[in-house]
Amino acid sequence: MAADDLLSSGPEYGAHSIEVLEGLEPVRKRPGMYIGGTDERALHHMVAEILDNAMDEAVAGHATRIEVELGADHSVTIRDNGRGIPVEPHPKFPDRSALEVILCTLHAGGKFSGDSYATSGGLHGVGASVVNALSDHMRVEVARNRELWAQEFSRGVPQGPAHKVGPAPNRRGTSVTFHADADIFGTHRFRPARLLRMARSKAYLFSGVEIRWKSAIDDGETPLEASFRFPGGLADYLAERIAGTAAVTERPFAGKVSFTEKFNLPGSVEWAIGWAPARDGFVQSYCNTVPTPEGGTHEAGFWAALVKGIRAYGDLAGNRKAAQITREDMAAGGCALVSLFIREPEFVGQTKDRLATADAARLVENAVRDHVDNWLAGDTKAAGALLDYLVLRAEERLRRRADKETARKSATRRLRLPGKLVDCTASARAGTELFIVEGDSAGGSAKMARDRVTQALLPLRGKVLNVLGAASGKLGQNAEISDICQALGTGMGSKFRLDELRYDRIIIMTDADVDGAHIAALLMTFFFSQMRPLIDAGHLYLACPPLYRLTQGAQRVYALDDAEKDRLMAAGLGGKGRIDVSRFKGLGEMDAKDLKDTTMNPATRRLIRVTVDDDSPGETGDLVERLMGKKPEMRFRYIQDNARFVDELDV
Repeated sequence: MAADDLLSSGPEYGAHSIEVLEGLEPVRKRPGMYIGGTDERALHHMVAEILDNAMDEAVAGHATRIEVELGADHSVTIRDNGRGIPVEPHPKFPDRSALEVILCTLHAGGKFSGDSYATSGGLHGVGASVVNALSDHMRVEVARNRELWAQEFSRGVPQGPAHKVGPAPNRRGTSVTFHADADIFGTHRFRPARLLRMARSKAYLFSGVEIRWKSAIDDGETPLEASFRFPGGLADYLAERIAGTAAVTERPFAGKVSFTEKFNLPGSVEWAIGWAPARDGFVQSYCNTVPTPEGGTHEAGFWAALVKGIRAYGDLAGNRKAAQITREDMAAGGCALVSLFIREPEFVGQTKDRLATADAARLVENAVRDHVDNWLAGDTKAAGALLDYLVLRAEERLRRRADKETARKSATRRLRLPGKLVDCTASARAGTELFIVEGDSAGGSAKMARDRVTQALLPLRGKVLNVLGAASGKLGQNAEISDICQALGTGMGSKFRLDELRYDRIIIMTDADVDGAHIAALLMTFFFSQMRPLIDAGHLYLACPPLYRLTQGAQRVYALDDAEKDRLMAAGLGGKGRIDVSRFKGLGEMDAKDLKDTTMNPATRRLIRVTVDDDSPGETGDLVERLMGKKPEMRFRYIQDNARFVDELDV
C-alpha cells in the first residue's frame, strides 16, 4: 500500500468534522472545565455558585437574609431577599428575558462593569448558567416590584418563557431550586453536614446577613433547622474552631480594615488568628466570601505583615533571634482566618481555589501591618509569649535543617536507635522479631527469656499516644512513637519505607487485661494509620500471654482466659494432688520461664497475626475512626448500638 493510500484510509477530515457546541452544550460536554469535575466536590460546588450570588446581594447591601434548604429528593433551594434578577426583556435579545439570558448564556451577568456590585464572588458570568446546564430541573422565582415571576429549565433548556405568577406585595428577592443531573454526577448526593458548614461559614464572613438552614434529610448528626448570624464575624468563627484548646496568647489577634478609609479603594480585609500548639494549624482564606483553599496573594500579604511585625517587635525587645522567624514558623500551630473583599479579583480557574490578584498582597500587608504593631505594643504579655514560641519554632526548624545537611554530607548513614531498645545480634532481617513490651518490669523478664540472636525488645512506659486524636506535629514529639519509628527504621506516614524495616515480625506484647488491650489497640491504631503497608505485608502480630498458670505437682500448664482455665480444671492435668491456680496481674509478674514458654518461644507460644479485611478495607478504616478518633459521640453511639451483644462485662 502506498503512503498516500495510508493517509487517506481513515474517515475524511473536512469542514463537516468541525463540531460547534452552542448555548450550554459545552458545559454538559466538558463539565470539568467549568466546575472542576463530576465528583462529590464538584456537586457541592454547584450550591456554592448559587449561594455566592445571594451573598453578593447581601454584601452589596441589598439582602439581609438567605435561606438554604435541602429537599427530600436532594434538590437544593437558595432564597434571598435582595433585589431579584431582572425579568424584563434583554436589550440585546428582545425576545428573551434578562433572567433567561443569565441562566442560559455563558458569560452573562451583572458583575462585569462593577456598577451593580462593588465587590462580588461571581465574576465570569458562568456560575448560574453552569448549574442550570448540569441540573435535570431548575426553577427560578423572582419577586420584584411587588410581582412574582417564575421560569423553569431542564439541562439548560427553558421549558417556557418567564411568566408572571401573581402579586407578591410582601416578598422580594430570588429563589433558585435545582436538582443535580444524575447523568453527570452519577450516584453522588448532597451531604447535609457539608452544606451546613458552607452556609455557616458564609454567615461568619459577612456579619450583616442572617443565613437560615433547613433540611428534609436526617443524617443523624446535622440539625434539620438552624439560623446563623454572627456580629463578631471571623473572631466568633475562630473562637468556635479552637474552643477548649490551650493557646499561646490569651486572646486571638483579630481585626478588620476598610480599604475605603485607608486607601480610598472599595473593599476590606478581616482576619483572626490564634496559636494552639497542641493541635494542627490551619489557614482558611476567602475572597468576596468565596473559599480559596489553595491560598493566594491575600494569604501571602497577611503572613508578610505578621512576620515583619514580630521581627520588628523582637528587634525592639532586644531578641536577635527574632530575625530568624519565617512564615513557616508563624504558621506552625497557627489557626488563621482571612477574608478579603476587593473589586474584580483574579482567580485561578472557575472553581476559584486560589487568588491571583497581585495588588491583594500589598493591600492586605499594608492594612494588617499597623494593627500587628499596635497589638504587640498594647499587649506585651501576649507579645512576649508569642515571640518566645516563634523563636523556639525557628530554632527547631534550623536544627532540623542542620541535621539534614549533616546527613547529606555523611558518606555513610549511621542509624540512630533508641536507648531503651535491646537489640538482637543477627545482621539480616530474616527471622528476627521485635517485641514491643508494656512496662519496664515486663521488659526485664523478657530480656532474660528472649533469644539474643533473633529477638529484640522495646519496652514502653505507659499508654501510647492516640494518633487519631492528636495533631500531626505531636507525633514526632511523642517519645514512645519516636522510639518505635527509630527502632523499625521505616519512617511513618508519607515517609514510610517498607524495604527499610529492620525486623521480620513486630510483636505487640501487653498484659492480658483491659489496660493491656487498650495499649494494644492504641499501637494497632498507630500502625494502621501511619504504617499500613507493614500490616498488609504480614509483619504485625499480637502476643497471647496467658491469664492463668495451673500447677499440679511438677506439672505446669497455662490458660489464656477463664473459659480455658475452667476446661483444664474440669479435665484435670493428669497428675496427683490439688491444682493450684495463679492469676497473672501483668507480664511483670511472670518469671522468665513463664514468659518464654508461653509468649516468646516460637515452638510453644501463640501469636495472632494482625490483618485488614481485604473485602471491606473502607469499613475497617471507618471503624477505627469511630472507636479511636477525636469524636467521643461516635464511640458512645457505637457502644449503644452494640451493647446488646455483650454477654459479660469484665471491669
